[in-house]
Amino acid sequence: TYICTKKNATAEEKTHTWAVKVILKSSLQGDGDIEDVKREVKIMQLLKNKSHVVNLEGAFEDKTSVKMILELCAGGELFERIISKKHYSEKDASAIVRQMLEVVGACHVNGIIHRDLKPENFLFRCEDDASELKVTDFGLSTFYRHGQRFTEVVGSAYYIAPEVLQRGYGPPCDIWS
Repeated sequence: TYICTKKNATAEEKTHTWAVKVILKSSLQGDGDIEDVKREVKIMQLLKNKSHVVNLEGAFEDKTSVKMILELCAGGELFERIISKKHYSEKDASAIVRQMLEVVGACHVNGIIHRDLKPENFLFRCEDDASELKVTDFGLSTFYRHGQRFTEVVGSAYYIAPEVLQRGYGPPCDIWS
């Protein structure tokens, strides 16, 4: 992921920056990986302007890569902030958890399971202590229908729900994470 500005931007536009996630086509192994990238873009388009979700500004494909232009969240990862602060008051922790649960609710209402929720995938919009928290990285996310069960083991080892390892899960796996 890189920081970018608009090409041929006006002086005013040059002050606005975005993040660009570059996915090299050479790293995609087969039709399944290509479909995963397409699904990630589709999910982010569906969640555009939802609270606590990093906005997708656009997606572009060329011969060598797919580039996703994303809202820049310059406040860093939740993981980094937890490590640096070392302690959260109950009030501060509850504000963060509330934002996390609101975004999980928004995903589930829209028929989406994130499947890789972890502190590294939550970003602060800015460095301010009261900054909004936003979720990113929908690369393992998928659409679901009510009652549908999944068997693929996906997610990050330290945050994966037990029912994912047991190969029979649905949206509640995001709550565990």
